[in-house]
Amino acid sequence: MKRILVIATRQIGDVLLTTPVVRAARQRWPQASIDVLGFAGTLGMLRGNPDVHQLIETPPRLGWGGFWRLARSLWRAYDLALIADQGDRAHLMGWLSARLRSGILPAGHGSNWWKRRLLVHAVESGGDASTVHVVREKLELLAPWRQDAPAAVPVVAPPATPLPDDIAQALQPVFVAMHAPSMWPYKQWAPENYRQVAEALIARGVQVVLTGSGGQRDQACIAPLRSLAAAPQLLDVSGRLDFNQLTGLIGRAAVYVGPDTSVSHLAAATGVPTVAIFGPTNPQRWAPWPSAGTTTLHRRELLQTAGNVTLLQAGLPCVPCTRAGCKDHVQSHSDCLAVITPQRVVQAVLQSCHAGLDPASSDSA
Repeated sequence: MKRILVIATRQIGDVLLTTPVVRAARQRWPQASIDVLGFAGTLGMLRGNPDVHQLIETPPRLGWGGFWRLARSLWRAYDLALIADQGDRAHLMGWLSARLRSGILPAGHGSNWWKRRLLVHAVESGGDASTVHVVREKLELLAPWRQDAPAAVPVVAPPATPLPDDIAQALQPVFVAMHAPSMWPYKQWAPENYRQVAEALIARGVQVVLTGSGGQRDQACIAPLRSLAAAPQLLDVSGRLDFNQLTGLIGRAAVYVGPDTSVSHLAAATGVPTVAIFGPTNPQRWAPWPSAGTTTLHRRELLQTAGNVTLLQAGLPCVPCTRAGCKDHVQSHSDCLAVITPQRVVQAVLQSCHAGLDPASSDSA
């Protein structure tokens, strides 16, 4: 294999979780040139990745003209396509780009008959209720070309780059990185809850650093926290850092706390103690992958830890339902998130941190 294309046409967090299969392909074929194809705006987690030769960005909606232009540029340019997405377009791109294709199929889907015919190797997904983590599932794309599955495989965080000078100078030796926003409301732990967690940490003299994008939704989630304290005790760096700088910031934190979102996957990959707040999502499938490269998590547990990742869930009998919230759409609420208290999260943060936070009781939270 001289040229390999990895097709990862999903969201930012999903793209980051393809890095283990990219690393495994690099180890199998050290001299190969490995490119990654994904949607514009989703490949930032791969910038500077030492295993990737080129990032190929494509609009989420191509139109026929855009499709044919992309098809002409890809036509049989690769020896192997690893299709890490179940979608129709991803499989068509794989067929166009390479003479050999290995791809993931959606469980029991009506499109599988034609997708399977295009592949030399098919990995049928177990779906969101599966006990197989997506990292392991993606690694199965390489099954025909390896003898043994590796016991431990890392998610590769983007290489850290320097922070803006004013942020670097304002960081205290011990701080907590807090990411309050979720992309979708059904994964959103209430901003007021994050405010209470931040308030409890600041009361202990711990610096809290708020992360997030400059987008409207992220800024709306962060806004209720800004009045808690003045800088540097509360430092808002949202909208100012790219993913490489964010790697550098989070990697210096005593602990990270955040929701079921891409930045929590990034935090886990850096090796920092990571506290993740999960609602309806199945952690066996989608938990942040520990930096040690392996994970053992239960489907439901009030508090569980694997490596540097601590995960909190509610004790409701429906958890995890694997749906998009209680009403099964992305704008839905999730009762399982609403019952997770700030006190539980504060205690998890204090117990997870090994760099100077006082692990005393969090009753004052």
